[in-house]
Order: sequence, then C-alpha cells, then structure tokens
Amino acid sequence: MPVTVSFPGVYIEEIPSGVRTITGVATSITAFLGRSLRGPVDKAATINSFGDFERIFGGLWADSSMSFAVRDFYLNGGSQAVIVRMFREEFDNASQIAAHNKALTAAGDVAGAVKGTEADAKAAAAAALAKAAEIQGSKAEKAAANAVARAAVAASQLKNATVASVKAAADAAVQEAADRAAGFAKAELSVNGLNLKAADAGAWGNFLRARVDHETEPPTTDLFNLFIRDDQTGQLESFRNVSVLPGSPRRIDKLLESESKLVRVETLPASRPTPHGTTPDEGKGIWDDNSTPTNSKVTTKFSSDGIDLDQEDLIGHENDNRGLFALKKVDLFNLLCIPPYRKPGPPDNNDVDQAVITRAITFCKQRRAFLLIDPPLKWKDKDQARDGIGDLGEPISYSAVFFPRLRQPNPLRGNAVEDFAPCGAVAGVFARTDAQRGVWKAPAGLEATLIGVPELSVKLNDPENGELNPLGINCLRSIPAAGPVVWGARTREGDNRLASEWKYTPVRRTALFIEESLFRGTQWVVFEPNDEPLWAQIRLNVGAFMNNLFRQGAFQGKTPREAYLVKCDKETTTQNDINLGIVNIVVGFAPLKPAEFVILKIQQLAGQIET
Repeated sequence: MPVTVSFPGVYIEEIPSGVRTITGVATSITAFLGRSLRGPVDKAATINSFGDFERIFGGLWADSSMSFAVRDFYLNGGSQAVIVRMFREEFDNASQIAAHNKALTAAGDVAGAVKGTEADAKAAAAAALAKAAEIQGSKAEKAAANAVARAAVAASQLKNATVASVKAAADAAVQEAADRAAGFAKAELSVNGLNLKAADAGAWGNFLRARVDHETEPPTTDLFNLFIRDDQTGQLESFRNVSVLPGSPRRIDKLLESESKLVRVETLPASRPTPHGTTPDEGKGIWDDNSTPTNSKVTTKFSSDGIDLDQEDLIGHENDNRGLFALKKVDLFNLLCIPPYRKPGPPDNNDVDQAVITRAITFCKQRRAFLLIDPPLKWKDKDQARDGIGDLGEPISYSAVFFPRLRQPNPLRGNAVEDFAPCGAVAGVFARTDAQRGVWKAPAGLEATLIGVPELSVKLNDPENGELNPLGINCLRSIPAAGPVVWGARTREGDNRLASEWKYTPVRRTALFIEESLFRGTQWVVFEPNDEPLWAQIRLNVGAFMNNLFRQGAFQGKTPREAYLVKCDKETTTQNDINLGIVNIVVGFAPLKPAEFVILKIQQLAGQIET
C-alpha cells in the first residue's frame, strides 16, 4: 500500500505489476434439451458423468432420444454437460371427461353381469377385460377401462367373491382411473392429512411412499418423524423432529423444500398427522426386508411420463425462462444439442422443427455457443441430403450439420438395431479433440472416431462425400481400419459458393473461445482512466493471452507478428471515444494463412465515473 514519507529511514512499498492474467474459458460444455424419466423440469442442471445423468434424470429411456445422446456424449470423451428436462402433460380436459365416462360404463357392465357366485364373478371380470379391449378411444380412455378391468379381476379372485365385492372393486377403480386420466404432472400422496406431491413431474412419482411416527426425541405433542421412500431406486429420506406449526424452525414444508429431492408439501394439516400402525411395534418399523412399507401411505393421485414435445415447448417461453431459454441462467455453455423430441412415425415427424433450429442458432449467437444439427429422418441417401440442406434454415456459421444418423443396438429393446441422432456422439468428439489438441484443431479425421457406433445408417463413398462437403454437410464415414469417424468440419456457412471466412468449424469456435475469454478477462477495464497507461496494460494482458495461444499452435505463422495482432491506442480509441468513456480493442488472428487475420473488435466501457 502507499506509504507516507515522514521521517528519515527505509520505506518498503509493493508496486502492482499491472499484469492481469486472462484465463481461457472452457470450450466443450455441452447443453442438451429434451425429455427424461425424472429430474427438475425447465431447470438447467450440470452433470459430470453419465452416472450423474442416471442418478438425477433416470438414465436411458426408450421415449427419450436425449438420454441416448447424453450416453454417446460421454462414451466419446465428453466431460461436462448441462441438461434441461422438458415435460408436456399427457391428457387434456376432454380426454379426462371421456375417460371417466367410459370407466363408469365399464364398472356398470361388471356389476350388472355378476349374479352372485364366484364363477359369475370371474366371468364378469373376463367380460370387463373384453370390454376394456374393445375401447378404441384415447390413451386416457384405454387406461381408465383397463384400470376397472384389473380391479374386477382382482376382486373376482377373492375366496368369497360376491356381487358387492366386485362392484366395490370396480367403483374404486373408477376413481383410480379418473385420477390416472387426469394426467397430473406431479404424483400426490397423503399421509393422514399431510398431503405431499412429487418434487418433479413424471410417473416416477407413482412409486413414492411415505409414513409417519411419533417416536421423537424428546417426545412432544407437536413433533413427528416423516420417512419418504422411492420404491424404484430404494432412495430413502428421513426427516425427524419436524412440525406443522407456523413459526417452527423445522416446519415440514420449508424443510422439504430445502432438503428433499423427492417430495414437497401440497397442504399442511392443522395438527401433526397421526402415526401409522395400531401398536407401538408397528409404529417403529420403517420398511421390512422385502422393501415393502410397513403401514405406509401410497400414491393417491398418479402422474404420467408425459407425451412428445412440440416446438412451442422449446421456443415459446422466453419470458419465463422455460425450454431453450432455461439456458439463460447458465453461466457458460459452448455446444448445444437438441435431439429429436418426438417418436418416429409416419409422416417423418422425428425431426427438429426448422423454427426450433432457427431460434436455437440465434440464441447460440447471443451466447457465443455452437449448435450441432442432426440430419432429418428422410435423408436416406446423399441425394436427399443434397436437396434437403435448404430445409435447415439460414446458413449461419454458428451451427453445423452432420449426416447420416448412427445405427446402434438399443439395450432397452433387446439390442435391436435402431437409428439414433449423431449430435451427442459428435459433441463428445469435439470435447475429446479440444482436450487433446485444442479448440483450433478440426474435430475430424482418423482420430475423430465414433465410439460405441457399430455402423452408420447410410454408407457414403468418396464421390458422394465430394458432393456433400462443398455444400456444408459434414459426413460421417466408415473408414477401413479406423471405423466410423467424423469426416467433415464445416459450418452451415461452409458452402463454397458463399466464400465465407467462417467456412470452417475450428475458425468459428476459436473465435468464440477468444471472444468469451477476453470478454470475461477484461472486465477490470471498466471505470479505469481511459488513457495511454490503460491502453498499454490492455495490450500487455491481451497480448500475453494471444501469445500463449500462438505457442500452443492455435494460429498460423512463424512469428507472433504473422500469427496475431493486438491493437489498442489513440488510433482505435479517438478523443470522441474517450469523451464517451469507450475504449476499443482490436484483436486479430490468422487461423488459416500467415498474416491473413480474422478481426475481432472488442469494445469496453472505461473511464466511466458515474454509475
């Protein structure tokens, strides 16, 4: 710190060097959008392995192409991913009403067919099954009828089945069917007046169980213990000495909101819920050896896994940060993958909508990120790819398309070979190449092998590759001895006819890396006096960062003068700029040929006294 010279002697003062090291940002954090079995909805979650994805989002799921893309990402060298789970409720009001009505009809048929004997009860149950099979309505209607039929079958198998027992079972199934048909986003369960709901949407919540006891320490008239179990995963949460009273430091709704990963409170009872069991021994046990809850309460309102997403789910919620715009809260991501979000079926509707691609590219441009585009399902050969490239929106350098799709065994369907979107595997190759060589190295070639990919959906040869590559379509090829590899590194602006300086993927991604690094590393410039000492410090720090990249082989040229430039002086910052509090930094680098620079002009506000 500065010292005041007030007496004869030796003074020591530490002088700052003026060096502010600029750290390069990550280059391959990949964001994925789509459906999953479980996990938070419309909230970006960072994971570091596929094990994290299994634990938080449920792992592979046949109805989620995103889950397979995430798997391929980590198989091929990916390290960090950001997952945004989206959910679309299954049923609307019209199908709920129709399901309820058909459930009532089926229940009446069951009750009316029973004459009073066990044989008649079984015959009535069989008739109910047949009735359910005949219903050709919506998925909700079928679910309602099947629920009634199952209940009737269960009642008919009782030792003393009667008209009343079968009718009671059928009537109970009507309510169950109505609840299921309602398609609640979050399953609900009740624990003697304490109404809970699953923390996140999805059918996983149907497997939650809860129980209460009063074995608190010390025993009081207000506190109780709550236990929650997920029967699918075996996960158990225990909350001891909790209360429902206002003002309590351990009020159960606040505690679950901050600590539970399974449930939230829907409504609180006026007093603590009564314990399960009628004897002290029943109240002490939690779950028996067979993982069956002892006297525990099960789900009362069921949820479904939702249905296929629509383009509105991805791009229609910018103001409330849903879908694609949930990534607005993420500090940094470099690559964006949007795997197909609908099930395949006629017509070819398993493709990402063009409106989604266009909006995603615009969003990537704002966030200095790069979009990986999957080929449409209808691209069955090189001719369809050549003719259909215009259907993927405007050719903008912040994206790249890869063709064809991957042909892999599906472990969820007996290892049947199916076609999968390549974006996850390609993103993993990008991450692997960045770690081994750097973001300036093209993520293609014999080293860019696709791990876990036995074959490709379309086999391309050299002449076919030669037709597609000049159009900006990156081909995935099977090369002898190397296997499936990425054999192209062009952006969507890579069509030869455009003659763009952003033709190649490593050029665009290197520019994005430098822009983001300098944006974050020059924040100290704000409010500094805007004159030559500041400009010199900027040249020193930015120049050191660029020189380090040059030494790593990021640029062409034998000398730093040929490889990059950093300019910040009275020529870039005029007196008028100084009056406005603006400092202009010009940074250039030679990605392809020596001294042929790609210029990045960075403008920072400096010397601003007013805030």
